[in-house]
Amino acid sequence: MPVGGLWHLLMLSSEEWAVLTSCHAGDGVHEGQQPGLRCMYCAAVTRSERLADQLDRHWHKNLRPRLQGLADEEYFWEPVRGCWSIRPRGTTSAAMSVGSGDWTMDFASPAPVPAPVTTIAWRLAHIVVSCLGYRVGWHFGGQDVDSQTFPYAGTAAEALKQLDEMYGRWNAGVRQLSDADLENPPTVGPERFPMEGIVLHVNRELIHHGAEISLLRDLYRWQD
Repeated sequence: MPVGGLWHLLMLSSEEWAVLTSCHAGDGVHEGQQPGLRCMYCAAVTRSERLADQLDRHWHKNLRPRLQGLADEEYFWEPVRGCWSIRPRGTTSAAMSVGSGDWTMDFASPAPVPAPVTTIAWRLAHIVVSCLGYRVGWHFGGQDVDSQTFPYAGTAAEALKQLDEMYGRWNAGVRQLSDADLENPPTVGPERFPMEGIVLHVNRELIHHGAEISLLRDLYRWQD
């Protein structure tokens, strides 16, 4: 039952500790565990399932619950001047804008230094398109996604619907990867390093950007 060291054990929640200590059957499933999640500490869990579960646990316990109740005003909130956001077509003051629908994403190439602060709307779009969408299309047979032609969301509800759909497709695809898939570079897409590294990169990206969005929600709630 690999757990990754004493410090990791000390950081487990009471729920996770209960799951770990009940790990008798070796099938990765335990009584009282959230449906759809397997015990990532079980030897019976495959390599791809463990990679998928690392992000899925964060998604169900941290990131997705923190997005509940997101309203349009907060979705578009600009905490400082010069933010990048998702805007009605033709209204951007950024160097460029991308998107195919009524709403476009502020953009510039090369990226400005320092980078502008981005709204929750912009960060959700970045997760949906750049972190997940491209790779779902490349690796899991989904429709190709392109930042230039993506229909960006003009409401918080629409953005969360896009996020849920793209995350579900990504996580399901990761779970189907074999060890050979993980050890070799994918045959489609520009990323020429092992698929396992790509999956770990996406995990880091969603945890990172999810934390940024969570902080923006806290700042919005407690603004003067």
